[in-house]
Amino acid sequence: MKHEVIVCGAGIAGMATALALTRAGVDVALLAPKKVSAPMPGEQYHPRVYAISEASQALLASLGIWGAMSQERITPVDAMQVHGDRDGQVVLDAWQAAKPHLAWIVESGEIERALFQALTIYGVPWLDDTLAAWQPGQVTTTGGVTAQAQLFIGADGARSPLRSAAAMAHQKKEYGDQGLVTHLTCEKPHMNTAYQWFRNHHVLAFLPMPDTSEGHQVSLVWSVDDATAARFLEMDEATLARALPEALNEVAQGCLGTLKVRARLHGFPLTLEKAQMVAAGVALVGDAAHRVHPLAGQGLNLGLGDVKVLTQVLNEKEAFRSYGDLRVLERYDRTRAADVLAMRVATDGLYQLFARDLPALPFLRNAGMKLVQQLPWVKRQLIAGAAGS
Repeated sequence: MKHEVIVCGAGIAGMATALALTRAGVDVALLAPKKVSAPMPGEQYHPRVYAISEASQALLASLGIWGAMSQERITPVDAMQVHGDRDGQVVLDAWQAAKPHLAWIVESGEIERALFQALTIYGVPWLDDTLAAWQPGQVTTTGGVTAQAQLFIGADGARSPLRSAAAMAHQKKEYGDQGLVTHLTCEKPHMNTAYQWFRNHHVLAFLPMPDTSEGHQVSLVWSVDDATAARFLEMDEATLARALPEALNEVAQGCLGTLKVRARLHGFPLTLEKAQMVAAGVALVGDAAHRVHPLAGQGLNLGLGDVKVLTQVLNEKEAFRSYGDLRVLERYDRTRAADVLAMRVATDGLYQLFARDLPALPFLRNAGMKLVQQLPWVKRQLIAGAAGS
């Protein structure tokens, strides 16, 4: 195999990168285990959902992906309520920034399904294998295939085999927390509002989802310490059905009324990670390049920002330079540096602010939230930042 660019990894960031570059006229191939994300039947939903920002929605629309997804499974977010651990509260509304919506809640599997379909239509070559070794300009797969390219793009997740094989620097901090996710039926309508609470060093979020025949629906994302996560994940179905809604409503104070678990509970470890984003002949995107705390719901948006910028940089390179030229790739690195750093600082800083119990901190952080609530121009800046604009 020989191509101009080979994308290693076939998650959302990897497939979006391959599709964007293909549409830009680049000879691209994918190297990853080939799996098709089938549509969920009836009123079942994929366990992992994402809050898609305005900038990410525009990118997916430009790739023809947004319109290819089932629109009835996409829920717009028109407002967001953020509650502190005392009386602090910030309410953000789309109308405050003259926007139709703040974000959209979309299932990961639905995005993957549409991307897979588009790649099939474009006939993008797909090597159904995994990376075993890398050297400049060439990879070898576990199946013994050798593939050559000017540039290898690592979109192969937080444990990126390409990043490791290319000996690219990587920093990782364990939070000692897990993110618990499932879907809930709620008694009261969510009114297309996302809710978030900072309580007892934990971060709880309810994300609006489509109603079902069982009632109104929200997706749960709950950041808790490892011990608490293990306790809930080890419960049998009947025990979880009683204990989880009780624990959630203790935090949410019955905001959405009675809650009922309607899907399996999943957990994933939370980390703060940053990698060297480029080397000669290698560039990283998505979780391979960085991971942030999910409290702002911006992890995938950060990855899709990588896809957009890398595609632009490669498309605009000088004709005499190769796609793997380090001087070209450094333009991508420089362009993304500020946004990645800002998101790292914002998410980790907010997490640390509510995780610490120094005497004056509870008063200060809640007073700060109440001040923001009184300043419309600050809210507009927060909305613009979340939108990626």
